[in-house]
Amino acid sequence: MLNDAFEVIGGKKLKGELIPQGAKNEALQVLCAPLLTAEKVTISNVPDILDVRKLIGLLKGLGVEIERISKDTFTFEAKNVNIDHLYSDDFKKNAGKIRGSVMLIGPLLARFGKAYIPKPGGDKIGRRRLDTHFLGFQKLGAEFNYFEEKNVYEVEASNLKGCYMLMDEISVTGTANVVMAAVMAEGTTQIYNAACEPYIQQLCKMLNGMGAKISGVGSNLLTIEGVKELHGTEHRVLPDMIEIGSFIGLAAMTQSEITIKDCRVDMLGNILPIFRRFGVQFEIQGDDIYIPEQDVYEIQNFIDGSILTVYDSPWPGFTPDLMSILLVMATQAKGSVLIHQKMFESRLFFVDKLIDMGAQIILCDPHRATVIGLERRHQLRGIQMSSPDIRAGVALLIAALSAKGKSIISNIHQIDRGYQDIEDRLRAIGADIRRINS
Repeated sequence: MLNDAFEVIGGKKLKGELIPQGAKNEALQVLCAPLLTAEKVTISNVPDILDVRKLIGLLKGLGVEIERISKDTFTFEAKNVNIDHLYSDDFKKNAGKIRGSVMLIGPLLARFGKAYIPKPGGDKIGRRRLDTHFLGFQKLGAEFNYFEEKNVYEVEASNLKGCYMLMDEISVTGTANVVMAAVMAEGTTQIYNAACEPYIQQLCKMLNGMGAKISGVGSNLLTIEGVKELHGTEHRVLPDMIEIGSFIGLAAMTQSEITIKDCRVDMLGNILPIFRRFGVQFEIQGDDIYIPEQDVYEIQNFIDGSILTVYDSPWPGFTPDLMSILLVMATQAKGSVLIHQKMFESRLFFVDKLIDMGAQIILCDPHRATVIGLERRHQLRGIQMSSPDIRAGVALLIAALSAKGKSIISNIHQIDRGYQDIEDRLRAIGADIRRINS
């Protein structure tokens, strides 16, 4: 494929400043919220990544008027939405390519009373069921159908009504979708066991700016008093905490001096404490994170001397999107760690590439891997490999930048789905990376 591979010459120390892009996971939610109003909505710090471009394309197909007023700022005006476009072959083809398309259902259901969407795509990282979304819509009074022969979902409701619901799992996208449906439902909705990630907090903040009445933001109990209509607003997307964590891992692995700018440190939760447990040194300078050049970083044990176990869990637990980065970092650390990926059973299946590069990893089962740190006694070696998903792709890129010799990483459209201009930004701080044909 054209330009679908990176050629990386590793083993170089990097130096400079990196500015994180807008948060991908937040953007895919807040870009759907303008469907809730006919008035103009302005959203800034939108990342220029493949998944966002595809979602903007879906919104344009539905008739949303979109203007790009700067590199990262867009206006959205959904005053002439064409609901019939949902049933077109064009929409079905394009919506099926991106998992974020599922976020269209909530606002379409709230404002127009129906939504029709193909089974969405996305990363192949294990089962990512949508039951939570549709169970929530049904509790609000919607009718749900799945047409297996067409592989599409249909949701309809003439009059959504508020209710109390206990979510069956802590789903970020499920919470976001149900919240967007509930803001215009009749009466009061309470969502218990709601996700409370910064992405959800930001969406609720934006919706309240549009006239919604949501309380309990930041907790796992959201209370929503339904309103008849919403209006326009301005909203700024948070810096991407996953990219910030990726850059910390990059600095540690490549023994580089890097400053990550404008991080919104107050919204990073326990990400920074986990990197400290991996022995990474850094300083908080205002809203920037400064990582000095560091020869060796040592993974801390538990206080009883047993080896550290790191696992992912819903916020404020450690985000699953950074587990791949921690695993790669551990390969060159001093000490050992058990990486327990609880939430997705296929996310550790990229470790075979790291083993080929010389890492010492025992894949215990689909959810657990034990990493024995090499303490830089043996540098990873460059190989040819393929990116299986967004986060594993960047983890492999970090491994390649730290490795001896040349690596070729193919299937990098997976990386492009979540990381904006990544090779240009890395080259600016000294990385030897270029895009080639695979």
